[in-house]
Amino acid sequence: MNPLKHAKRMAFRLRTWQIGLLVMIFVFWHVMTKPGLVPAVVFDNDAQAAFFFGEPLEIFTRIWEWFVTNADIYVHLWTTLVETVLAFVIGTITGGAVGMWLALSPFAAAVADPFIKGLNSMPRVILAPIFAVWFGLGIASKVALGVTLVFFIVFFNVYQGVREVNPNVLASARMLGASKGQLMQYVYTPSAMSWVFSSLHTSVGMAFVGAVVGEYLGSSKGVGYLILQAEGVFDINTVMAGILVLTAFALVLDWGVGLIERRAMRWQPRAGSSVTLKGGI
Repeated sequence: MNPLKHAKRMAFRLRTWQIGLLVMIFVFWHVMTKPGLVPAVVFDNDAQAAFFFGEPLEIFTRIWEWFVTNADIYVHLWTTLVETVLAFVIGTITGGAVGMWLALSPFAAAVADPFIKGLNSMPRVILAPIFAVWFGLGIASKVALGVTLVFFIVFFNVYQGVREVNPNVLASARMLGASKGQLMQYVYTPSAMSWVFSSLHTSVGMAFVGAVVGEYLGSSKGVGYLILQAEGVFDINTVMAGILVLTAFALVLDWGVGLIERRAMRWQPRAGSSVTLKGGI
């Protein structure tokens, strides 16, 4: 069989199973929460299940209203996207720069080691109220929280990537007279890039978490703000609709990072994929 056709067939089969599983989940959800379809077992009456878990048809109706009928969610999505992208970019650049610097400066790394470990062990989500006081309830406080989540993931991967440069390659480059700039460009950076891209999928997720948590704790725009408003009136259908929109949004962001990774790392053979998880929230 043609390898290309076989790969396409396997990809189609995989997507079919994934879509089928998703449909089964929503069908099960609908059956278990629709009043009158199943006898009440856990709850005193079958309407309570819908109150606690929402009804899929109502949830999809709410999403349709957001995107088509009223078209009022786009400003909130744009706000969340801007916060996520800014946190992701700033956190990646600063984490990569500090990781590269400390990896190439053993004494500085030794001095900073307890401070880095202490900051990394801090549950940084608790900083959200402090950032709200410092930067206000606008975009800046959400970006600041997202940066703290992204920074350490990228930092540890860049630091490890530079420290694990093949010593034979490094020695050979020095013997050939490579300058510090050439070593940085042709030896250290390619080694670090492999580690960086392995962490970006996690980093974009953390930037997204920072944006949404910040909106949830205090904002006037964003999908997290919509969810908070719905929770205040016990509108579980809107809450679940917001969660589904955020999930789809996160998948799109992850797909975008994967696309960038494939283009930027085209030179690297893809024997498999691995994700290094470092840093906490």
